[in-house]
Amino acid sequence: MILYEYPCNERVRTFLRVEYLFNRLAFFMDSSEPQLHQVAIATLFDLLDVTERTDLRGMVLQDLERQRIALAALREHPHVSASMLDKMLAEITQAAAGLAEPGRIAQSLRDNEWLNSVRGRLAVPGGSSPVDMPSFFGWQALPAEQRQADIKRWSASFIPLQNALDLILRILRGAGDVVNQVAPNGSYQEMLGGKSFQMLRVWVDEKYSVFPEMSANKYVILVRFSKQVEDHKSSPIKHDIPFQLARCNIG
Repeated sequence: MILYEYPCNERVRTFLRVEYLFNRLAFFMDSSEPQLHQVAIATLFDLLDVTERTDLRGMVLQDLERQRIALAALREHPHVSASMLDKMLAEITQAAAGLAEPGRIAQSLRDNEWLNSVRGRLAVPGGSSPVDMPSFFGWQALPAEQRQADIKRWSASFIPLQNALDLILRILRGAGDVVNQVAPNGSYQEMLGGKSFQMLRVWVDEKYSVFPEMSANKYVILVRFSKQVEDHKSSPIKHDIPFQLARCNIG
């Protein structure tokens, strides 16, 4: 089964984008190839760009508080485990505390002159070549273990943000019940009557070679399946597609 996720608001969209960047950073950082370590550093700069353009720390702290209030309200529910609830609330408190440090996220990276010079050259097509930046070429010639240690040190200031985002998205994903559905003629529609969600999750069997295009508001959920045809153009499916759907919401 292939999982597709759709954010129902811009806040969750930002969280999913940043999660994607953290996953990409981990993948390329674990490599030993210098070319892939260049991708890891470029991903670090993408994370810097995200935190510079948005108040990501404030958004995450607000969402942690929203989830804390929603979970605390479940304490009197007879089918909720008090120990599991306490554990989750403790995780939220710990994640929020990790983001409470003063100053901008990853300020040490912004203050690093060498990284700033690399950041500027990477923005130019081919600008990181040995001709333009021999110091970066020299760094790439260092042993893989040393390069990995450098990238881990540079990315360490993002760890509190990563931990908080992981927790927020884990709770959100766990808040949706997975149900079996069928899209007649490749299109599924569900009226909501004013009920809104934060994220949709769709699983579809890879044997169908299709992908969903989703939209949602407080009135309706739409899931339309398409496939790639010649030149990878999208073509709507005209037969029934079974899939699984989870509608996720906290608070």
